[in-house]
Amino acid sequence: MPLEYSVTYAAENQYESVVNDAYWQFLIIPEDNDTQELVSIDFYNSLKAINQFSVNGFGFKTIRVHPKQKFDEIAFKATFKLIKKEVNPFNFDLLPNISEDYTSINSFEFKIDFESYLKNTLFTTLPAKDEKIFIFDTGKSVFENLQLLNHWVFIHVYFKTGVTTVSTLLEEVIDNRHGVCQDFSHLFCAIARKNNVPVRYVSGYLHQGNNYFGDSQMHAWVEAFVPNVGWVGFDPTNDILANNDHIKVAHGKDYNDCSPLKGVVYTLGKNETKHSVEVSAQQ
Repeated sequence: MPLEYSVTYAAENQYESVVNDAYWQFLIIPEDNDTQELVSIDFYNSLKAINQFSVNGFGFKTIRVHPKQKFDEIAFKATFKLIKKEVNPFNFDLLPNISEDYTSINSFEFKIDFESYLKNTLFTTLPAKDEKIFIFDTGKSVFENLQLLNHWVFIHVYFKTGVTTVSTLLEEVIDNRHGVCQDFSHLFCAIARKNNVPVRYVSGYLHQGNNYFGDSQMHAWVEAFVPNVGWVGFDPTNDILANNDHIKVAHGKDYNDCSPLKGVVYTLGKNETKHSVEVSAQQ
């Protein structure tokens, strides 16, 4: 049975000194895809600046805001309504011959086609000492190995807010074994790519009614390419496959491609920012 979701995203910014000019880009609009249909968008800013809708380089919808006046505080609030189909994340057939998986992902054509999601980035590079931290077992299918990796990341990193930032690299995450969803996802991406499996970093929203791990802002998970199946979502923060409770916004190579808010603010002094996300669902 389809579910109707309501997502409310709120942000408040306060500045010590007057802001003379500012530009923001929000990447927070749920994607329209085969499993979710965006029904409505309502976006508000307290300065009543014009909201400009556009599409970024990855093809995802963004909202751009450029106030025409000076200010020392501004608030944003977005409400999205969407319909999600009830799907079984395991509803696919794997190749009967496991060796075909590895023949496929090791072929030259495959590596060319998926080059963007096989490359290391600043946030998805394993330290030299940890390059063999998890090696795929070629006696098992690619999908089975990805499930094992999902569980491995889940038990080797403990969910804890406030110990990492959006700039934290994997060496610190691996050594300290603490982090949030973006750290779990970066680690999964790095290991899977090291084993020649293309992986996309995904940002979105998580309905936390089932006691999932996640903070009060946006959630992150991954999509890995499984031969003969396609892109499959894995949530290593919760050791599950992405399901009805995962509302996708965008994907990219790492957090930098999916940051929910980018901008330039011309001011002096300190600023304080608060974000919150609420997700509700009903049949």
